[in-house]
Amino acid sequence: MKVSFGTFLRSQFAKQPPVLKADLAGKTVIVLGANTGLGFEASKHFASMNPGRLILACRSQSKGEAALEKLKAATGYTKAELWLIDLSDFESVKRFADKFERDGGRLDILVENAALSIPKFQPTKDGWESSLYVNDLATPLLAFLLLPAMIKTAERYSVIPRIVVVASETHYWVTLDKKVLQSPNILKTMGSSEYCTKDTMANRYPLTKMINIFFVRAFNDRLPVSTPLVIDAVNPGLCKTELMRDVKGFMAMIFGTLMNVLAFTAEEGSRQLVYGAIAHPDKPDGLRGQYLSACRIFEVSDFILSPEGVKAQNRIWNELVEILGDFDPRVPAIVDQYLTRSDCLVRC
Repeated sequence: MKVSFGTFLRSQFAKQPPVLKADLAGKTVIVLGANTGLGFEASKHFASMNPGRLILACRSQSKGEAALEKLKAATGYTKAELWLIDLSDFESVKRFADKFERDGGRLDILVENAALSIPKFQPTKDGWESSLYVNDLATPLLAFLLLPAMIKTAERYSVIPRIVVVASETHYWVTLDKKVLQSPNILKTMGSSEYCTKDTMANRYPLTKMINIFFVRAFNDRLPVSTPLVIDAVNPGLCKTELMRDVKGFMAMIFGTLMNVLAFTAEEGSRQLVYGAIAHPDKPDGLRGQYLSACRIFEVSDFILSPEGVKAQNRIWNELVEILGDFDPRVPAIVDQYLTRSDCLVRC
């Protein structure tokens, strides 16, 4: 599928469907990046559905505490919890997952909303380009480490938990270049200082969102049909959030104009996150591995569906499991226990 700029413009002027509602009594919801923007607005929606537990996963203690107070004031919900996590640090992700494992509770909905968009190379302490690390390494790491808790929840409570990964329609406008595809390791090449020039960083955010979709599709390909779990990717559209706060100068003026003219509010965009988490409760399997936008299923980009894209998707999956497994050996063990090799992986 191709999406032109004109199609994008029309979608931004379209009226957004109302937010879905469900009874979340007794259920546990985790929202990443919950102190602001899409994450906070989605948390407000979930709070109005009275979940047993609502965990706001935030990087900052002070901003997280402020979000808790705002949430309580806006919704009257008093059971929200602040848990700290820094997706620019694998150790922080591991501590978060370990805390949840010790907590021993159920996990019904995981909304992986936190994302980073920066205009130039900024390395993590491990030397990776930061937005790739946050969006495409740490985000899957948390999903893998929390997967056993979600499977146990499904078995114990006869429910179908969901993982929602926030993607973007910008994935339609990018592809992986030949240098990356011909390299021995796609992720390590993309995350290196040598590759991250000013020109390549210009498309970094949409490329990380495309890799988010690769992850969702590859995960779903390997998830046995009998496993009661749904993973999907959602597009909130262009929204007024703090995502582009690091963009400066002329580009900041352009983005500012686009935001003023075209952008949805964060609340409108958050409805897509809620949709991915609770839509079609009677037939949730229809959302397995899907890309959702405007509260319905859309076909992903032609590149993702192409033989070249499918091959890249499987390579990235294998690299991801290896990279994360080097940090935490539980990752390949979880993959071996709960996921399977897809036929496509063997062919490609």
